Amino acid sequence: MERTLPALARTTGEQRLLDSFAAIPPNERVRLAKRTSNLFRERASTRTPGLDTTGLTGVRVVDVGRRTAEVDGMCTYEDLVAATLLHGLMPLVVPQLRTITLGGAVTGLGIESSSFRNGLPHESVLEMDILTGSGEIVTATPDNEHADLFRGFPNSYGSLGYATRLLIELEPVERYVALRHVRFHDLDALCAAIADVVATREHEGERVDFVDGVVFSADEAYLTLARHSDDDGATSDYTGQQIFYRSIQHDGTEPRRDLLTTLDYLWRWDTDWFWCSRAFGAQNPRVRRLWPKRWRRSSAYWKLVALDQRTHFSDRMEARKGNPPRERVVQDVEIPLEHTAEFLHWFLDTVPIEPIWLCPLRLRSDRTWDLYPLRPGETYVNVGFWSSVPGREPGATNRAIERRVDELHGHKSLYSESFYTREQFDALYGGDAYAVLKATHDPSGRFPHLYDKAVRHA
Repeated sequence: MERTLPALARTTGEQRLLDSFAAIPPNERVRLAKRTSNLFRERASTRTPGLDTTGLTGVRVVDVGRRTAEVDGMCTYEDLVAATLLHGLMPLVVPQLRTITLGGAVTGLGIESSSFRNGLPHESVLEMDILTGSGEIVTATPDNEHADLFRGFPNSYGSLGYATRLLIELEPVERYVALRHVRFHDLDALCAAIADVVATREHEGERVDFVDGVVFSADEAYLTLARHSDDDGATSDYTGQQIFYRSIQHDGTEPRRDLLTTLDYLWRWDTDWFWCSRAFGAQNPRVRRLWPKRWRRSSAYWKLVALDQRTHFSDRMEARKGNPPRERVVQDVEIPLEHTAEFLHWFLDTVPIEPIWLCPLRLRSDRTWDLYPLRPGETYVNVGFWSSVPGREPGATNRAIERRVDELHGHKSLYSESFYTREQFDALYGGDAYAVLKATHDPSGRFPHLYDKAVRHA
């Protein structure tokens, strides 16, 4: 179904987007004009104006009866969750950071603690409108004439187009989420527990609706097992002086329990950007008391990182110490559960970064996705690590991680730096299928190629 609608039938936001596309010279690459981003790879500078997405940032309709939401592509999950929780509903997967957009999570993949039962955000999309390289907005569904674009859009990172509207599934929630932090002294035991929770959706007789984990060392790791709850009780607040990831740690004699409102649970990692706020001193109690609460959020920390990238302040500080620039290692990888303990041991022995985040996931169905070929029926564990290491050969640690992930039959997300050759990249990210999609939906190459965006920083 082509949405070549008369101008009056388009939303104002769609018309602005189409007008801005038409204004970009044909020989210039098309990209978004965004003030914020959750990507961690550099982009080539350009003076060409980007696409105007104003007016494409809202929630259009929440259908309580059908448990669906119709949402603009540039709507943030913060705004989406605020609208759906009013009706006792939430998206099936809510990525951890408030300013991630729905369109961004679908084209760039996303994950959270419901992914062991609900998969990835794109799997709960029923249909979406996409601006293609031809300058038209088309509607893609699993079974219409643009089904190929529907399957190929996830992990395309704007190289095939941008979502302007998405229709997604929702699920009911309770007022609270009850948490258990269970300690493991052995990584094999932790992985066995993940397998059991994924298979049974419970642990020691209690239902599990959400699961993620944190590894501090080979003998100190935790799973946070959580469930929807309508029980009243004292709730914790990790938006102030308390820090969520520190609340997880205990001696292991009994699970540590906690209770959060559903809203606070969904954004429990955002206040301190998981644990990355410590790099800015925001976890120092004296600094934290002075740090404005409105700036205790991932978007504020990201701006500090972007400022550092522009000014090279950290590199200059290292140079004053006589050191080369530190290597940024900001990555998420999916490892088959059967190899996860092996990968974690290798990582802890090789890369001086801790803590490490864990999040199990499975595809929701037998449907596969061209550009991120996870195997249906297999459990993976997303392993996230976000820091820097002493500089050696540029990219040395990241390249070693890529090799180890490949050896263990895993996959790496593309939101950060990648170092693959073109042949490696095409083999891992559906190169043959992508070539067909690119020729079909962006025949003039108005959007950058996925390899150029992910590896060459185009």
